[in-house]
Amino acid sequence: MNLRRFSTPLLSALFVGMMSTSSMAQQPPEVASPVQVDEVKETLFAPTLEVVGTIYSRHNVRLTAGVAGRLDYSAEPGTYVRKDQEVARIDQLSLRLQQAEQKAQIKRAQINQSYLKREVDRLIDLRKTNSASAFEVDQMKSQHELASADLEIAQLRLQQIDDQLSRTIIRAPFDGVVSERLREAGGEVNRSEALLSMIDTQNLEGRILVPVKYLAYVRDLATVNVSIEDQHVQAPIKAIIPSTDMLSQSFELRVSLPVTEQDAWTSGQLIKASLPVQRPSQRLTVHRDALILRQDGTYVVVVDEQNKAKREKVEVGEGQAQWISVQSVNLRNGDKVVTRGAERLRDGQTVEIANPTA
Repeated sequence: MNLRRFSTPLLSALFVGMMSTSSMAQQPPEVASPVQVDEVKETLFAPTLEVVGTIYSRHNVRLTAGVAGRLDYSAEPGTYVRKDQEVARIDQLSLRLQQAEQKAQIKRAQINQSYLKREVDRLIDLRKTNSASAFEVDQMKSQHELASADLEIAQLRLQQIDDQLSRTIIRAPFDGVVSERLREAGGEVNRSEALLSMIDTQNLEGRILVPVKYLAYVRDLATVNVSIEDQHVQAPIKAIIPSTDMLSQSFELRVSLPVTEQDAWTSGQLIKASLPVQRPSQRLTVHRDALILRQDGTYVVVVDEQNKAKREKVEVGEGQAQWISVQSVNLRNGDKVVTRGAERLRDGQTVEIANPTA
C-alpha cells in the first residue's frame, strides 16, 4: 500500500480543522446594544382629538348715534374707558333750543289751564243763581279738560326732547377699550349710524367648532383642556350649541377662559382644545417612540427577561398625548419595549438597558 497517496489529503483536512478551531477561539463575544425602554401600560384610555378654536370677547359692540347732528367728540382707538364713561358726543344746541321752546309751551298751557279752571268755577257759582246755563257750564268744563290734555301732551313732548338730549352723549356700556373709530369729530351723522367699536378685554371666551360626530362625547364634559403654545388651562364649558353647519358638519362649543390667563391672551387668537373622541376604556398603550413604521406594518421591539430583543407586529389605535393604544397577540401589560435604539436591533440580539424600569 502506498501511504503517500493518503497522507496529503489527510494532512490537508487536519490543517483546515485546526485553522477553524483557532478562528472560533479568536472570535470576540457579542457586544450588547445599549437601549432605552419603557413599559407597556394598561390604562383607562380616552382618545382625544385636537381641534382649533378662536378667542372672542364676550362684549364686542358697535356704538351708534342716538340722534342726528354734528359729532363734537369721539374717543381715540386704544382708549381704555370705564362703564358709563363718555366716549362720543353730538352737538346739543338744536335740542337745547327745542327744550327751551317746549318749556315755554308748557308754561303757556299751564296758564290756559288755570284760566279755564277759574272760568269753570265762576260759571258753576252763577249756575246756582240761574245766571248761567247748564250748556255754558258743560262747554267750559270741556275746554278746561282739553287744556289739561294739551298740557299733558306738552309735558310728554318735553320728556321726549330730554331723552334725545341724553342720547347725544354716548357712554361705554362696559369697561373696555375703544377698538375702532368709524366717524371723526366735526362731521354730520345720522341716527343709528355707527360711530365707534368697543371690546371688553377682560371677559374672554373660546369658540370651538367640533365635528358633529363627537357631540355625544362632548355632552358629558364639564371642562376642556385649552392651550396656546406652552400655556394650558382647564376651561369650563359655557355652552354647547347643537346647531350643525351644513357645510362643515360641525357644532359650536363655547368655553369660559380664566381671568388669570386673560392678560396674556387676546381676542382673535387661535387656541387648541383636546376633546374626547371615544368612551374611556382599558387598553394597552406604548410610548410613541416605541413604534417602528415599516411598509408591511408597525412594530415594537420587546425585551424579555434574558435581555433578548424580539420584534412584535402591532395594530395601532388612537393616541392620547405621548401614548398610543396598540393591539398584539403576544404583548402584555408590563412588557418592556424599546424606545431608543430599536431601529438597528435584530431578533435574538442581546441588549443593555440604559434605564431599567422597576
